[in-house]
Amino acid sequence: MTFNFLNKLLICFLFSAIQYSIYAQNKKPNIVFVLVDDLGWMDIGANGSSFYETPNIDQLANEGIRFTQAYAASPICSPTRASILTGKNPARIDLTQYIGGRGNPNYIRNLPLEEILFPELLNQAGYKTIFLGKWHLNNEAGEGTFWPDKQGFDINIAGHFRGGLYIKNKYFSPWNIPNLENGPDGEYMTDRLANEAVKFIDNNTNNPFLLYLSLYTVHAPFQAPAKRVEKYKKKKEALALSEEQRFGTENNQEKPFTFRKTQDHPTYAAMVESMDMAVGKILNKLKDKNIADNTVVIFFSDNGGLSTSEGVPTANTPLRTGKGWLYEGGIRVPAIIKWPGNIKPGTVSNNIITSMDFYPTILEMTGQPLRPDLHIDGKSMMPLLKNESTKLHDVNYFHYPHQSNQKGGPSSAIREGDYKLIVFLLDNRMELYNLKNDIGEQNNLADKLPEIRNRLYSKLVKWWDDVDAKFPKEHTRKQI
Repeated sequence: MTFNFLNKLLICFLFSAIQYSIYAQNKKPNIVFVLVDDLGWMDIGANGSSFYETPNIDQLANEGIRFTQAYAASPICSPTRASILTGKNPARIDLTQYIGGRGNPNYIRNLPLEEILFPELLNQAGYKTIFLGKWHLNNEAGEGTFWPDKQGFDINIAGHFRGGLYIKNKYFSPWNIPNLENGPDGEYMTDRLANEAVKFIDNNTNNPFLLYLSLYTVHAPFQAPAKRVEKYKKKKEALALSEEQRFGTENNQEKPFTFRKTQDHPTYAAMVESMDMAVGKILNKLKDKNIADNTVVIFFSDNGGLSTSEGVPTANTPLRTGKGWLYEGGIRVPAIIKWPGNIKPGTVSNNIITSMDFYPTILEMTGQPLRPDLHIDGKSMMPLLKNESTKLHDVNYFHYPHQSNQKGGPSSAIREGDYKLIVFLLDNRMELYNLKNDIGEQNNLADKLPEIRNRLYSKLVKWWDDVDAKFPKEHTRKQI
């Protein structure tokens, strides 16, 4: 009798184990998407920064795949943010400028509710969804109507029309912003958003979730807890760089201007570390709740680092310029994806990906059908993640037809293979670079390789027509 009882117990145990194994294999993965504001390609240790300290992000790279050629759709925040959520190039939906920025050409000021965002599809598939942090996809008149909770997110914390914590809204409480209660005086925004993310994870371990952490960090104003800043003041003193080592002059414009070429800004560094601490807090919570193995973690930035204005806080060297420009410093950004059991840890990929590609990738990761009718410009990265392909895009297009606050002029660009053509739209000046040989875009080949220049320009012109791209009123299309 005892023997039969033990046999039955063992059979029940094995059956339960098999059931759990099948359940675990079929369970939809959680998605944690960390979007950092203005974080440059060289602003993390994994990409080569020696001044900033990002141990948690570096560990994330060691546990997943790090892309060396990841591109934001725009050198400015709002367009890229829209491209991630819609899977569409900003030029296609006329959201080409940061909302609130100067027009010419005009652009939409609210992300249309008619757009079906990937969080909406996940929400329909049973995902609990939360948005935390910077939204900046509506104007002040659109408050409430165009917020995250109207576009697929069950919960909206701190998302509203402002693109930064400036004027009366600073990084330290009281913030006095919608959808976020003030904390104790002096509470740091980056820390608070991380704590809110942790609370959400605590309350949602039994169902699949999308946690979209859109940090205000490292956007201006430049503020961080004093102790963290002091640490980097000492590092700066130890470096003892000369002004010539710290700054350079960009001469390829009508008015030469200064850019930062070496990282040593203490407050910015403390903001980067605070961002890294927030990521670490979330990763640790996933482990504590035993759901890390069933959670995809995506890390990305909305545009390149700020290096040519507004305090020039960071350096993107060896990339040229930064935020507000279609040079590599403005659009090439850090990108990491961790997916336990599906991505080989420590993988480094030189394949080109774009911000539009996250939409279809996340759909495929979560077992949803692809929707090419929606994510028109995005392609699923799954073949790259599974090492089944070495190329995702044949051609990539960028269109920023506005004057930026960072001294960048209206421009459009195309990249095919190693070659990248930039067209400055006010005077039709063209610059052609071989990025494989010249990542810093210093050797303009436009006159030396006219056949390649003209071929790329012709493709760019066709794409303009395909997406009905808008241009500043001063632009006259060049005929070649």
